[in-house]
Amino acid sequence: MKELRNVAIIAHVDHGKTTLVDELLKQSGVFRENQAVMERVMDSNDLERERGITILAKNTAVEYGNVKINIVDTPGHADFGGEVERILKMVNGVILLVDAAEGPMPQTRFVLQKALELGHRVIVVINKIDRPDQRIYEVIDEVLELLIELDATDEQLDSPMLFCSARQGICSVTPEDLGTDLRPLFETIISYIPAPSTDAEAPFQMLISSLDYNDYVGRICIGRIERGTVKQNQEITVCSIHGDRPPRKAKAVTLYEFEGLSRVPVTEASAGSIIALSGIGDVTIGDTICDSACVEPLPFVKISAPTIEMTFSVNDSPFAGREGKYVTTRNIRDRLFKETLKDVSLRVSEVPNSDSFNVAGRGEMHLSILIETMRREGYEFQVGPPRVLYKEIDGVKCEPVERVVIDVPESSVGPVIEKLSGRRGDLIEMTPMGSRMRLEFLIPARGLFGYRNEFLTDTKGEGVMSSVFDSYAPVKGEISRRGTGSLVAFETGEAVVYGLYNAQERGALFIGAGTPVYAGMVVGVSPKAEDITVNVCKRKQLTNMRAAGSDEALRLVPPKNLSLEQCLEFLADDELLEVTPKNLRLRKAILDHSQRMKALKGGK
Repeated sequence: MKELRNVAIIAHVDHGKTTLVDELLKQSGVFRENQAVMERVMDSNDLERERGITILAKNTAVEYGNVKINIVDTPGHADFGGEVERILKMVNGVILLVDAAEGPMPQTRFVLQKALELGHRVIVVINKIDRPDQRIYEVIDEVLELLIELDATDEQLDSPMLFCSARQGICSVTPEDLGTDLRPLFETIISYIPAPSTDAEAPFQMLISSLDYNDYVGRICIGRIERGTVKQNQEITVCSIHGDRPPRKAKAVTLYEFEGLSRVPVTEASAGSIIALSGIGDVTIGDTICDSACVEPLPFVKISAPTIEMTFSVNDSPFAGREGKYVTTRNIRDRLFKETLKDVSLRVSEVPNSDSFNVAGRGEMHLSILIETMRREGYEFQVGPPRVLYKEIDGVKCEPVERVVIDVPESSVGPVIEKLSGRRGDLIEMTPMGSRMRLEFLIPARGLFGYRNEFLTDTKGEGVMSSVFDSYAPVKGEISRRGTGSLVAFETGEAVVYGLYNAQERGALFIGAGTPVYAGMVVGVSPKAEDITVNVCKRKQLTNMRAAGSDEALRLVPPKNLSLEQCLEFLADDELLEVTPKNLRLRKAILDHSQRMKALKGGK
């Protein structure tokens, strides 16, 4: 039997994890010499390929000599930290990837802390050493400082350090020598990461760390066998550490091991192997599968709680049901609860006496990915503005605080500090990096709502901002969400050039001529901090003095098309976002103008 190594690659977003996995696959002979392979082959999801980020943790396996190395590629974005936390239970060591120019970032700290808490061995890889702005020696010191800060053991402080360019597929043990391939990394994994314990004679036991779904076989459990051996069609028992459900009998219908990018059916698997197993119906992440003669649930890593919540509800706009395939409360409920089976950091609760659901996640991107996925699957619904989840700690109302790291040109430092200070942010560190400056803030999570667009404008698109949850702290006071108002359509109809021409004098429009609108729909943004009602459907009155054709002379400013994230950032407290497979429409929660005015004035 081949030796085994189980390792996860962890890093901040965009530090090169998926690119490194590409090269490990290529250099281990997974692909043929002449095989056409797309970049970032592990990012198999459409959304991952479009956005250039990893959303779901994925397994692969390579062979180096007589050793099989199971590799887990993890997300780098803080909002998908739940994916990283749970798969760390499957591995015996981690490869910590750090950008040679950016150094350790917020998510680097977060995932490294989780790995150190589990006692994993760490291989530090300084990536992108071929960048012209690399600062390898400063980054080495920063990594060591971070390890000391996170209370690493003496052994973890002596972690091997390698220097690599994942894009070129080269790695070396010294920063001066570029190397020719990734052999030093393969050899370090084999010599430094311990092999999993292989007590093959003990009763079978496996913790479910991940779930997949297939229309043909149903749920597929993925995890590492802690002890014993499992055979195809063996009788097994599923149990939970929480004891919230009684142990239940099941059968291991099909077993798979990972080889390269594929799952290979096997008839037997033993301790240490990472396997996929199908045939069990009602199972969730964190459950334990054991031998029926020895039922012992395993402890599961505590997943950090969600910090942000949004309300998903049935679409009740005048255009409801025109574009979506799944539009009812039951459709939306089933889909949301199905998502909680795969995503352990998502919480869904029903709002009593309404067709609404409160969905809590780790951040705006976490929830926006769910919204976009549902939209592509044909769901139609509406969502409210994001809001933070407060906690009471020792009788004090507390709110989530984010640690934000911002990398900007020196000329943009003033506007950034001014804006974040106005949003109750505290500047805790300021470090020059050549012609750029790195700023570190602690800021309430609600202070970041709607800021990313302003940030890009203030830094002329050159700024880089990343954040990770830091802690709960006493509520800091009022934060103004938005300094602008909305342009709201007055009547239902089709937007025409004449109406839009008059409306564009009041602010920037989100729609063009020919767009169907309804009363109460938000059609633009007003620079004033109050809503303005506009009639974009207004046509020119035709008389013998006015000709219909002169409309062609009216010049319209091109509309501002908002992405899903921009729409969520834009939402005011009295607004909703209507999400359909074809359109995103901003609207007022109360569509009727007179009722809205009454509500605004307290029903006077």
